[in-house]
Order: sequence, then structure tokens, then C-alpha cells
Amino acid sequence: MSLRKKPWNRISQPVYSVCSQDPRHGFNMNICTYVTAVSLHPKRFIVAVYEGTRTLENLQQDPHFVLQLLAEDQYPLVRLLGKQSGRFVSKPARLGNRHPLCTWNGFSCLAQSLALIELRALAQWPGGDHRLFFCEVLAYRNLRDGRELQTGDLRARGIITA
Repeated sequence: MSLRKKPWNRISQPVYSVCSQDPRHGFNMNICTYVTAVSLHPKRFIVAVYEGTRTLENLQQDPHFVLQLLAEDQYPLVRLLGKQSGRFVSKPARLGNRHPLCTWNGFSCLAQSLALIELRALAQWPGGDHRLFFCEVLAYRNLRDGRELQTGDLRARGIITA
């Protein structure tokens, strides 16, 4: 019943994956659901990245990254990209052939994503257990049609409980 949920868990949010890079370790991907567009012209986003992650380390070294809008059928990726740490698991190796990659603007991206958005952080702030990145859009590309993966889909499959 939705009356038992906290108000912010009643709505379903799109699920993204952040693709960041580090010259020593290559690329890393992480799940990100705290994302919002905050300006039309120029197009800007705020992206919240969980503290203590390899993705956060990468973005603090190089604030240039790609936000990948995941498709509804990509829900299995959440267990790898969101529930395992890039500090202990090679996510690129685990993606293997089941989740093909493409190269776009110098980044290794999930080829089956709905869309890719290239971002550069202009500023960042602490935000509790996440760090907030205020970003400008550098480029974008739509890859395929389809419905976006949402947090409600993850709740329905028991992948998340919030």
C-alpha cells in the first residue's frame, strides 16, 4: 500500500548508469537514480553520486562522464552496477558478451541503453550520503526506442525495497 511508503518512495524515477573513467583502472559504471534536469537553456543536470564509490573517486579526478538511460529490459544490470563495488569487482570484465559495449565520445558505454548524455561537472557539493554534481550537457545520443527502466520496476522485481 502506498500510504505506508515514505512520500519520496511513492514515485518511480528513471534508472541511469554513470560511466566514469580513470587512467589507472579504465572505466567504471554505477547505478544512479538521483538525477534531475534543472535548466532548459543551457541544458543542465544535477547528478547525485554515492559517497565512498569508485565512481565518486573517478569524478573527483575527472569530472567528465556519461549518463546512460537504461532500458526496462536492462534491470539485471542493477545487481552488478549498483550492488557491487568497482573497488572489488571489475565491472567491465563482468559485463562480458551478455551486455555489449559501444564506444561513444571516448567512453565505453552500454550499447543497449536507450540514450547517452555526455556531461561535465561545473561544481559539486556534499549532500549527505551522496555528492551532488551540477553538470552541463556536452552532447547526447539516442540509441533505441523503448521504455526506460524505473525504480518501480526494481521494486516490483525485489531488487530494491525502498
